[in-house]
Amino acid sequence: MSVVVFALAWWLGLYLLARGPAKPVLCRAGVGLLGYAVAVAARELLDGAFADRVGLVLLAVPGVAWTGVVVRLLPGEHDRWWLRGVLPAYAVASAAVLGFGGGVTAGLLVAVVLAPLAAALGLLVLHRAALRPRAAGRLIVVATLLFGLGAVSLVLGLDVLPDALLLGMIGADLVLLGVTVAVFDAFDEGEALRADMARSFVVCAATAVLFGGQVGLALLLTESRPALVALLYGTLAAAIAIQVLARPLQTAADRVVFRPALTEARSELRRVADGLPRRDEDARVAGLDEEEFARLVRRALSNYGDLGKLVSSPLAGLPAIGERLVARGVADAPIARATELKALLRESVTRLKPSDGDFGTSEEWRYYNALHFYYVVGIRPYSVRTKRADVDPVSRKALAWFVDQVPERTLHNWQNAGAKLVAADLRATLLRAS
Repeated sequence: MSVVVFALAWWLGLYLLARGPAKPVLCRAGVGLLGYAVAVAARELLDGAFADRVGLVLLAVPGVAWTGVVVRLLPGEHDRWWLRGVLPAYAVASAAVLGFGGGVTAGLLVAVVLAPLAAALGLLVLHRAALRPRAAGRLIVVATLLFGLGAVSLVLGLDVLPDALLLGMIGADLVLLGVTVAVFDAFDEGEALRADMARSFVVCAATAVLFGGQVGLALLLTESRPALVALLYGTLAAAIAIQVLARPLQTAADRVVFRPALTEARSELRRVADGLPRRDEDARVAGLDEEEFARLVRRALSNYGDLGKLVSSPLAGLPAIGERLVARGVADAPIARATELKALLRESVTRLKPSDGDFGTSEEWRYYNALHFYYVVGIRPYSVRTKRADVDPVSRKALAWFVDQVPERTLHNWQNAGAKLVAADLRATLLRAS
């Protein structure tokens, strides 16, 4: 039971992290699952009083992480109290448990974990109607309640069920919660989830059985030894991690061996290959309402420089794109559709440009500037890591204007409003094509 729960939690945690390393919801859910996997392994590998303290700290990670997931999913500014209150309190309580032990510090850690989780569950029930898709919203409420009850039983040491069974049930709740988070993310991106997740699971399961099974066989044929048990968990963790993190690991190796241009070309091809299983073949873009269509356009603009994301965008199935490919004599293929979608977005953004020059700062220029220079040109005025020196004089002028005159929040609002204008233009194109 422990090995299966460990492998499932470890795989899904890494899958969520790899799916969106820059998305707080996915990162927090992934950290919670990884923390639980490590806690399960620690219970098998460690013993003694200090091991109990380490186990308590690790078992608290999923509760803290899941509270962070819930407040991030909900509308409003609930995330602030998690970052400034729950997270520091968990760090202090964990340090006290590890350093001093005792029932008082353990009780403090339990309170730090369970009280915010109960508050987050209350907020989730209160705002469940705002979650989309609604079916996933209802599921996440039930799974959070079951996870909370299991966590209370395990952390408080209530003898409701055997520990092994309780660990498995909490692991199942966490896996359900992780899958639900992936559903929310796929819905937000307009992507399909089943094929991509199923492929990852099958490949990781086969790899884990192939490599971990050899160590498991050695355990069956010999007396159980701590070194072999540790080797089993380490082998499973390494085998699953190599499969889930194959793309970033290959990109890192390419950077060591190849030139930057070749590295970027290979990385783009891998992103496109990963994006193909996420295409929603049944998406009907023409039947979407204006708000949903605008949301997909906003997401496509955000992914303007990433062909892998554009390949999986439902907008790649626009009839206008198929007609443009036929007119150009280009075969209808996923990469061709993504490239044509990119061109279609660029043309719609260009139609927002006023006719009086190459750059301006008046009110009529704001939406064009916010979309063209940020997405099409690719300048990032508020990021230190992505400063570019290869931009043209007009883009340098726009960059200086953004940095000196436009707050980041204002730019975000302009991009949202500009994306609605682009969406209206694309809908008009879609109607003309039909």
